Amino acid sequence: MTTHPHEPVTFGQLPLRIEDVLALANRQAPTHLQDDAEYRERIAKGARFLDSLLDKEGVIYGVTTGYGDSCVVAVPLEHVEALPRHLYTFHGCGLGKLLDAQATRAVLAARLQSLCHGVSGVRIELLERLHAFIAHDVLPLIPEEGSVGASGDLTPLSYVAATLAGEREVLFNGERRSSADVHRELGWTPLVLRPKEALALMNGTAVMTGLACLAYARADYLLKLATRITALNVVALQGNPEHFDERLFAAKPHPGQMQVAAWLRQDLAIDAPTAPLHRLQDRYSLRCAPHVLGVLADSLNWLRGFIEIELNSANDNPIIDAEEERVLHGGHFYGGHIAFAMDSLKTLVANVADLLDRQLALLVDVRYNHGLPSNLSGASAERAMLNHGFKAVQIGTSAWTAEALKNTMPASVFSRSTECHNQDKVSMGTIAARDAIRVLELTEQVAAATLLAANQGVWLRSRTEDARPLPPALALMHAELAKDFPPVVEDRALEAELRLCLSRIAQQHWRLHA
Repeated sequence: MTTHPHEPVTFGQLPLRIEDVLALANRQAPTHLQDDAEYRERIAKGARFLDSLLDKEGVIYGVTTGYGDSCVVAVPLEHVEALPRHLYTFHGCGLGKLLDAQATRAVLAARLQSLCHGVSGVRIELLERLHAFIAHDVLPLIPEEGSVGASGDLTPLSYVAATLAGEREVLFNGERRSSADVHRELGWTPLVLRPKEALALMNGTAVMTGLACLAYARADYLLKLATRITALNVVALQGNPEHFDERLFAAKPHPGQMQVAAWLRQDLAIDAPTAPLHRLQDRYSLRCAPHVLGVLADSLNWLRGFIEIELNSANDNPIIDAEEERVLHGGHFYGGHIAFAMDSLKTLVANVADLLDRQLALLVDVRYNHGLPSNLSGASAERAMLNHGFKAVQIGTSAWTAEALKNTMPASVFSRSTECHNQDKVSMGTIAARDAIRVLELTEQVAAATLLAANQGVWLRSRTEDARPLPPALALMHAELAKDFPPVVEDRALEAELRLCLSRIAQQHWRLHA
């Protein structure tokens, strides 16, 4: 059964936050569609204005003309009603993996929020049905590849338009079903999309924006988790907590960097007496952790701005101004802000992977781990020669880190002229968002491996003669981890535990810094 820990989310004139999209994507919030008479009239007025232009045989892109480069081709009025179906039909050529359920919900939320501005010329019935898809969890099966991120996410969003019209397939109650069958089961009549409605659904940035919301939330949690892992590694490696002194960071006051240092001071109870230091200065992956993680912390604010403005924008074309009775032809479908945000985010996140990978390399190496066993093995002296602890985990972590770093090449600079040179400068925002999700997946794998290794290192350190009590925050984390991840004494295959740790990260299971 779905639980609703999040307050209700209302689609309409009020803005949504990333957290609202995340709650909807995780089925943690009930939804409403604004339905007061004034709002409904605002939506209806745009559709009526379009109808009045058709009666006057006005020229409207995508309504009485062909699409894209075919905008110079007039469509006779007797064929205008057929044009929307042709649009979503010829765009039914997506390939690649299907978006998962969480991502699909985020996409539906982003598209509905954009159309709710009332400047897209769609009927209230379309908004109601799209909202019903979200409320009843009817999820179009959307291939993730095929968008260049300008003229919007045309091909992937064609699967939304088609399923609203009772075509193609959806995921419903965990089963792959024809949209027509699900409509019948729910007692719905499939929509016959009106002029401009298919274009309004497809000619926008909902796929890249939905993915960006999910990527942002994952990166925000990863930042806090990487800080906690760093604190555990400072203990395991008997590092110098004075590297995070408040006075030190007052001298270089980047706010995010200062925040990470404050979290580390809190985790390490820096005001408490410290153990004798092995080195005056720790290696960079410990000493400079606030400087690495602080860049992500400082960037999250402007990333949020880019994403939430796009989320709460009308981003299709043309814009229908029913109040002034104007049709405004422009390019709001261009996803440049999301493209840049996601290209930036994947670089920021990959640097987190690189930081944690370097910390793990220190943990397993007897030259640098200040007395811990080789590869963090907990085996007895008599069996030490047989056991290899976290050796392979460190190799795997290196592979995941390398792949994350490789995927940081910016997508937004790979614009390709498409569609008879009509779409001659495109954003590649959806590719950038998909890249960011992949880099996050890989970095979360690095985080899972380093967290388990750090926890092992803390356990091993607790067994030494000079062991000191763990600071309260780390003691609690160590105890929570021990419930699922017992110490590695004799070698065992750690895949299942790594996967469990990844699921815990996905659920944001551990309460970290506020």
